[in-house]
Amino acid sequence: MRNTTARIADQIDRITAAIGRSAAWCSLYVVAAEFAVVVFRYALGFGSIRLQESVLYAHAALFLLAAAWTLQIDGHVRVDIFYARGGQRARAAVDLFGAVVFLLPFAAVLFALALPYVERSWHIFEGSPQPSGLPFVYLLITLILVFAALIGLQGVAQAIRAALILSAPARQQSH
Repeated sequence: MRNTTARIADQIDRITAAIGRSAAWCSLYVVAAEFAVVVFRYALGFGSIRLQESVLYAHAALFLLAAAWTLQIDGHVRVDIFYARGGQRARAAVDLFGAVVFLLPFAAVLFALALPYVERSWHIFEGSPQPSGLPFVYLLITLILVFAALIGLQGVAQAIRAALILSAPARQQSH
């Protein structure tokens, strides 16, 4: 049973990392496209709503798709006096509590609340309010659901790992 749950957590981690690494490329696009927007506007005297909106889309994709990976690699800011001073079991208890009490309910509520909004957006193929803007707002809004699913899955992996640490005999925890 321990091996099966550990394999599930490992598989979630692989998926999260692959999506996060892919999304990280959006940062390069954001910098290049924003530079182009500035050059076009101030050096060449013209602007592009589509290019400006594409920066917004890439920025949103970067944060929404890479958030679970950031959680996985413990890259989020952590303000927790119990975690910093605790041993492996104490940190596992904090992780398990945080995942079960805060993270997983947040992901579930966000998914449930965003679903009708995403459905409406897809129903009308929502586009930019700007006449020359990108016609893909429905895809952008769908990232909210993807974010909720990814962060929820990573919360499951985090909870599994914490539970495995807490359920292991003390001698096995030094690995």
